[in-house]
Amino acid sequence: MSHTVEKIGGTSMSDFEKVLNNIILKDKENPYGRIYVVSAYAGITDMLLEHKKTSEPGVYGLFSNGDDSWAWGDAITKVGVRMCEINASLEHLGLDLQLADRFVKERIEGVRSCLIDLTRLCSFGHFQLEEHLSAIREMLSALGEAHSAHNSFLILNNAGINSRFVDLTGWMEDENMSFDEKIRHYFSDIDLSAELPVVTGYTRCSEGIMDTYDRGYSEITFSKVACITNASEGIIHKEFHLSSGDPKIVGEDKVRTIGKTNYDVADQLSDLGMEAIHPRAAKGLRQLGIPLRVKNTFEPDHPGTIISSDYKSSEPRVEIIAGRSNLYGVEVFDQDTVGQYDRDFIISEFFYNSKIRYVAKNLNANTITHYVTASLEKINKLIDSIERKYPSAEVSVRKVAMVSAIGSNMSVPGFLCASAKALYEEGINILAVQQSMRQVDMQFIVEEMDFQKAILVLHRELIEKAE
Repeated sequence: MSHTVEKIGGTSMSDFEKVLNNIILKDKENPYGRIYVVSAYAGITDMLLEHKKTSEPGVYGLFSNGDDSWAWGDAITKVGVRMCEINASLEHLGLDLQLADRFVKERIEGVRSCLIDLTRLCSFGHFQLEEHLSAIREMLSALGEAHSAHNSFLILNNAGINSRFVDLTGWMEDENMSFDEKIRHYFSDIDLSAELPVVTGYTRCSEGIMDTYDRGYSEITFSKVACITNASEGIIHKEFHLSSGDPKIVGEDKVRTIGKTNYDVADQLSDLGMEAIHPRAAKGLRQLGIPLRVKNTFEPDHPGTIISSDYKSSEPRVEIIAGRSNLYGVEVFDQDTVGQYDRDFIISEFFYNSKIRYVAKNLNANTITHYVTASLEKINKLIDSIERKYPSAEVSVRKVAMVSAIGSNMSVPGFLCASAKALYEEGINILAVQQSMRQVDMQFIVEEMDFQKAILVLHRELIEKAE
């Protein structure tokens, strides 16, 4: 039978009553033909690893410090307490608290015991903690998704739905299968016409999902399940629509749901850190021609936005204004660069070796500028390396922001002119500008203090006025 694979994000999971009524039980007469891949409840992965925005250490951050402190033990206790608090908040939905709390205790104490044993082992000189950090990060990550998926399974079964808990976390498993093998193994005997699988967003596999994708792993699992089970559609349920701009900046009354776009646009958004879907997750769906729908959990009757491989707007238009603040422009000016065909390649290698990713780059005869997201500490080390290699170069750093106009069809004269004019009229200085021949996006580098203002100006000029 035809089926969908649907991912539910952490913020949505934290309002599970809405998830239950708006998504899972919306069609009470026929709840089957779906596979749900769930994220951890909001904040849990931050507690287990580190805070995604502030980098405040969680259990992993404290344990990996290797300073003989037992602060990580208190931290994992707090995670268990928080998980049980979440369980208590779901009791009115039919969650069996005894089973749910027992599950949490088993997983938390199992991981605690493992970390204690590893600490003892690494007290001997033959074993180094650094060699095990990757596996520890994987094991801790798995706790959050196992918790949310198991709770969902218990609630659904109590509601009379034949649900199955599909635990891909590798808990107490001896065999370590490949990613593809694991998905095939766990779904080989599931009858989607009569069972509703609830799947952990984390998958333990021989490739090491965290090493490759870090915290984007739940979308990778979602994509892999959709591809291997040959889903008719992938659906991501978020707490917001995929809109023409950030409603917190532009205003909820002014943004528009995009409705339709393509994977090319999704890639551009991902590069700005505003992922509709992880780019590696989108790859499999795109190659198999599986459309992706992004929906708002709290507006269940809205069709959301369809992302497909072949969509192109029938009329040239800008679909979204997005951007990224907290960028650094690293400018290398060297008049000896002129005529040196390998200089760009060598400078790029410095960024690669420093593990600094750049989101855009400009160059002319004697200047190469990379726009990066990295700490000043890493950037300063990078600059030292470049200056040692090229003593005649002048290397400077500047705090900037990037604002982009993106669309599936922008191949018409005038967009760039209108954008530059609108920014000029509002007193916003354009430090750099870039548009590729594909004409799916325009990138403007501006002063960081002008970031939100530039978003507002371009949204008004290219989207609101266009309507």
